[in-house]
Amino acid sequence: MVEHASGTGLLPDIRLADMAAGVASLRKDIGTVLRVLPEMLPKPPTTKMSIGKRFQQSVDKYPDRDFLRFEGSSITYREANARANRLADFLTREGVGKGDVVAVLSKNHPDVVIAMLGIVKIGAICGMINFHQRGAVLEHSLGLIGAKVVLYQEDLVEALDSMPESARPSKEFTFEKLSSLTAPCSPVNPAATETVELGSTAIYIFTSGTTGYPKASKMTHYRWLVAMNGIGGLGIRLRGDDVMYTALPFYHNNALTISLSSVLASGACLAIGKQFSASRFFDELIENDATAFSYIGELCRYLLAQPPKPTDRAHRVRLAVGNGLRPDIWDDFTERFGIDRIVELYAASEANIGFVNVFGLSKTAGFSPLPYIVVEYDEETGEPLRSGDGRVRKVGKGGTGLLLAQINSRVPFDGYTDPKATEKKIVRDALKKGDQWYNSGDVVRDQGFHHIGFVDRIGDTFRWKGENVATTEVEAVLDAHDSVEEAVVFGVPVPGVDGKAGMAAVSLRDRQEFDAAGFAAHVRDGLPSYAVPLFVRIVPQLEHTSTFKNMRTELRKQAYGETGDDPMYVLSGDTYVEFYPEFVEELSGSRRPA
Repeated sequence: MVEHASGTGLLPDIRLADMAAGVASLRKDIGTVLRVLPEMLPKPPTTKMSIGKRFQQSVDKYPDRDFLRFEGSSITYREANARANRLADFLTREGVGKGDVVAVLSKNHPDVVIAMLGIVKIGAICGMINFHQRGAVLEHSLGLIGAKVVLYQEDLVEALDSMPESARPSKEFTFEKLSSLTAPCSPVNPAATETVELGSTAIYIFTSGTTGYPKASKMTHYRWLVAMNGIGGLGIRLRGDDVMYTALPFYHNNALTISLSSVLASGACLAIGKQFSASRFFDELIENDATAFSYIGELCRYLLAQPPKPTDRAHRVRLAVGNGLRPDIWDDFTERFGIDRIVELYAASEANIGFVNVFGLSKTAGFSPLPYIVVEYDEETGEPLRSGDGRVRKVGKGGTGLLLAQINSRVPFDGYTDPKATEKKIVRDALKKGDQWYNSGDVVRDQGFHHIGFVDRIGDTFRWKGENVATTEVEAVLDAHDSVEEAVVFGVPVPGVDGKAGMAAVSLRDRQEFDAAGFAAHVRDGLPSYAVPLFVRIVPQLEHTSTFKNMRTELRKQAYGETGDDPMYVLSGDTYVEFYPEFVEELSGSRRPA
């Protein structure tokens, strides 16, 4: 593979030789591949198939295998199915039926998985609530999906108490009480499962978005099962004796869809971590006898930042699956922890397309057989640029641009509960009149052979001096400085100047002092001049969302004018100096810093 270090990090071109080697690597899993391929054929949305029915098929095949593992205890497929059936029967008696929404508010626990399976078995919709939400945000989320019932962990009652009584669902049950409430209910598979249609909505997953309240994206039974077969069966390819470990929250698809479905596809076991701990992560892999784990990119960076330990390689892990592993740490990560295969993927809760590293190649978000294009875009609006004939402009192999995925009967766009939000994501008349495309909002690199490399979110990529600056590329260089604990980079508008100037929020290790000259030399050596941050804000620590994504949006809003007591520096010549108001004026004049 030919690597490109300019503009998009070390994202390689995929060559014919790479593909040949990748196809050859599938030979040891050819049985799994051949079994999965027929399942990937399109089916009418009225087909009587669902997540619940597919789970029951796994139960019939592997009744006494361990299905869920948590804090030293295991639950077999048979036991989990009986518990899900009792919950389904209880909910039916409580008046829950097809199309009704049952919200789940819980930290990581087997109860979450069993609850989802029980809910969807009767054709109801499982609304996965972020357990960090409080007050108006939680009220918005529950109201958006019209939850009839909420199931929650007892210690999260304070979240429900943070909203008005009138806004709470009419029925609320703690998992602790459900244990006794469902005990007399039927453990038999509910008859309703056989009537659930493939195209019906199974789950609501909330997307964080970049502005405003969260949006609820629809996950149909069809899309979940497509992920199970395409990503789980064809891409991840677990074996029956594998144990997949996840400490990611179940209100996102990395755990609830990717990890769980890959386990069901093979009759493997899902080991659930209560929460992510960088210092304990590999100890927990060993304790659970895990052979695989799920990740997001930030998790990998946190693990690499830990001091080397004997447990780094004292495990049985042979593969890791997730999204966002940066190309600049890919090799370091796999070599240090001895991981044979990285199943990087690209997907989004609402997206109608997914990419998965089926062929085990290095530094790629993977392959997709579905129709898509990579096009030029307007950095400010996130919309595709169009030629004089009104059609979008494709970038071609090796190019970087906005990912659009075609919407058709085979790959529908399920959208959100809000029709206006759904419409905003659709690009019409892109290549010809009447066509429709899903706007991913993501910048990717076309690597060739239907592979892409993820570059950044549109909102996290900014243009300066006529060049596109990828925040992840800048952050990788800043993070490599010895004094930096963590860095977040974003573009900020400057009055009278085109584009956005680069700004970094940096936390330092062990209360070190900011070495202005040394830091400046480091970033100048590692970055093109246009990508060097002009503003640096020193912060005590960087807050994160529960999926480890930096709070870039809030920092971008504060920019350089609302930084409180945090020390602020600006680039002046070969060093950084303390912020002075005239600097902003200089950027729009003839004395613009490099």
